[in-house]
Amino acid sequence: MPDSLKSSIRLSRKRAMVTTSDKDLVSVRYFDSRRLPAVIEPAIDGVDLVSWGATQREFVDSMLAESGAILFRNFGVGSVEGFRGLVEAVCGPLLEYKERSSPRTHVTGNVYTSTDYPPERTIFLHNEQSYNHIFPLRIAFFCVTPPAKDGETPIADVRRVLLRVPEEIRRRLESQGYLYVRNFGSGVGLSWQESFQTDDPGQVEEHCRSNFVEFEWLPQDGLRTRQLRPVIARHPSGVHAWFNHLTFFHISTLEQDIQQEMLANFSQADLPNNTYYGDGTLIEPEVLEKLREAYIAERVSFPWESGDILLLDNVLTAHARAPFTPPRRIVTAMARPCSWSDVRVSNA
Repeated sequence: MPDSLKSSIRLSRKRAMVTTSDKDLVSVRYFDSRRLPAVIEPAIDGVDLVSWGATQREFVDSMLAESGAILFRNFGVGSVEGFRGLVEAVCGPLLEYKERSSPRTHVTGNVYTSTDYPPERTIFLHNEQSYNHIFPLRIAFFCVTPPAKDGETPIADVRRVLLRVPEEIRRRLESQGYLYVRNFGSGVGLSWQESFQTDDPGQVEEHCRSNFVEFEWLPQDGLRTRQLRPVIARHPSGVHAWFNHLTFFHISTLEQDIQQEMLANFSQADLPNNTYYGDGTLIEPEVLEKLREAYIAERVSFPWESGDILLLDNVLTAHARAPFTPPRRIVTAMARPCSWSDVRVSNA
C-alpha cells in the first residue's frame, strides 16, 4: 500500500478545532476509538441547533473532514422541518433524488424517507449515489421514530476500508475501474420512469449522454444502462477513499434467498443490477468476499434516539441499514453536488 494512502487518515485527523465560544454552546465527544461518529451535544440548555449551525458551517465542515460523520444528539429537534433547516444551514440547498436506485417516498421539499425496503432485510454499506457522475457530498438522516428493536444505520470510514483492500485487488480495480450494469423493465426494482423521473425516453437519453452512461433500449419498454466508474476518490481535502458501488450492487452481496431467486429467474446479462471489472469480465467470488470483509471490519453502529441527526461526508463515510422491528421512521436529505471530475484520482 503506497505511503500516500496510508497517511490519508493521519492527515485528516489534524483538522477539527473548536473556539471558546463554540465550546460554550456545544460539547464534542467521539462514539468509539475510531472517532466515528463525532457526537455533538448542547453544553447548555436552550441551544437552537439551526441557529447554531447557520454560524458554524466552517466548523462542521472541519469536523466532517476529520471524522467523516457527526451525530447531533439531545438538541430537541422535533420535526422534519427542523431537520431540513439544520441541513440547509450547514450544507446549503437540498438536492433532488435523481437517477434513483432505490424506492423512497417524498416527505417535503427534497426530504425523503430512507430506503423503503422490507424491515427484515439488511442494506449493505455503500456511499450514496457513487455510481452517478454527480453525487451528493453530504447526506443526512433524521430519526423521527426510533425502531422498536435494532434498525441501526451502521457507518464505516471508507478511508480505512481502502487500507484493508488487498493490494492486488486494489491495483486491478484502480487501473480498470468497475462496470455497473442495470436492466430496467423486468418488474424487479425501479422502472426507468421511476429511476429517471420522466416518461420521456429522449430525456433519459439526454441524461445518460451528459452523465457518461451508455444506454440500450430493449424490447417491451426495457432499458439497459452501463456506467464505468472509478473505485477510489480523492476527497476535496486531499485524502483517498474507497468510493464505489461495486460491492453493493454485485449479485453476491444480496441475501442468500434473494440471490438464489434472482439467479433462477435471470441470466447473468439480464440481472436487474450487477457489477463487473471495468473490462466487463466477471469479478471472482473471493474478491467480493474480501471487499465485504473490508467494509464489515470498519462498521460502527449506534442505537437511534428520537431527534437524532446523523450528518455524513458521503465521500468519506459509507452507510447501511440493519433489519428492524417496526415502527421506524428515518428520513434523509442530500446536499452539495459533487462530480467525479472533482474527485477523480489523477492516475485512475
